[in-house]
Amino acid sequence: MSTEFFMPMKPPTATHQEKQVSCVSGKPVFYEPDDVKAARAKLTAHLGKHVPNRKYTGALRVTVKWLFPIKEGSKHYDGEWKITKPDTHNLNKLPFDIMTDLGFWRDDAIVASEIIEKFWASLPGIYIKIEEL
Repeated sequence: MSTEFFMPMKPPTATHQEKQVSCVSGKPVFYEPDDVKAARAKLTAHLGKHVPNRKYTGALRVTVKWLFPIKEGSKHYDGEWKITKPDTHNLNKLPFDIMTDLGFWRDDAIVASEIIEKFWASLPGIYIKIEEL
């Protein structure tokens, strides 16, 4: 089984790593800032349209291509590698957590191989391919 889809959208730049902590009654309380909450809602809405009929259970390779919009007047070109923040290793955490919650798999620990790429693109969005190994 494999799943492959493209979600046309302006990819969120807020990452799961941006969680905040505050103290309540002397105890740390973690929370998501508003931009991370908005990113979670946006990704949940888009990913919810692509939940497979059955959960993946074995080893997986997941390829994610993040296609960021080229701003008008920018010197960037379609397909150019994006070498600015956010970092690739931070990008997949939030969507993988959401995919777990939505039932793509029982736990994202079964992702044994990840390919994460980010580009500038005239058609922004997120491409995801899930392959059983």
